[in-house]
Amino acid sequence: MRHLLSLTGLLAVLTSSAAQAQGSSSPANDDPSYRKEFVYGLNFNTRGGLIGGVSVRSTRVLTENWARYWSIEMVEVKHRKEQRLASYNGGTFVLDKANYFFVLRPSVGAQRVVFRKAAESGVQVNALASVGPSIGLEMPYYIYYDYTQRDSRGNPIGGEDIRTEQFDPNIHTNPGTYVIDRAPLFTGASEIKPRIGAHLRAALSFEYGRYRDAVAGIETGVLLEMYGQRPIILRAPNVADKDINNRFYPSVYLTIYLGSRS
Repeated sequence: MRHLLSLTGLLAVLTSSAAQAQGSSSPANDDPSYRKEFVYGLNFNTRGGLIGGVSVRSTRVLTENWARYWSIEMVEVKHRKEQRLASYNGGTFVLDKANYFFVLRPSVGAQRVVFRKAAESGVQVNALASVGPSIGLEMPYYIYYDYTQRDSRGNPIGGEDIRTEQFDPNIHTNPGTYVIDRAPLFTGASEIKPRIGAHLRAALSFEYGRYRDAVAGIETGVLLEMYGQRPIILRAPNVADKDINNRFYPSVYLTIYLGSRS
């Protein structure tokens, strides 16, 4: 919580400085080559998988060195102890996973130019800080579980009995043998539960704009996120949910983005 308060203070200082800079800058300096920037990108982070999610950001230039922006990011948050296993018939599933956890992060922030590039070449370095709500969506993780009765040789007695169920370690006690595969991603979409929290981030962006109306770059930084109600991602037999799931989710991220200016 101290980290969240510290970053809140940082954002307030940056926003205040931006407003002061806008009021005190002279016309000669307040003349950047563009006024608006819109970028979209792919996110990679220490709480996600191969690709963490996607994001968009809209920036409005205030002065030569300051800008404000809004952004929206959609990511999947995974538990650090998730373990993907192969089933006996070639399918895959995550051991002890009870729910997917997707997060929508709208935010507002301030941007400060640290190092300015030439008008149509070079790399520009910006410092960014933002804050906003975290809208978590907890969606059941469904699997195909084999309840088929078999004889001593493993042959089915009667017809097959394969059911689509949310993974529960107290019911599916032998996943390595009877889990056939994970069910399609949105099987549990009708059972989504919201989890509301807040996030803060501080970052540096390195952008390259060969032309005045286009931009590409990377953003790397730290994100701190906390929820009022604990998201349940993993469940294990004989272990309380609170002992293996957290409310606080710090992460380091990298976003590769492309966009346009006007």
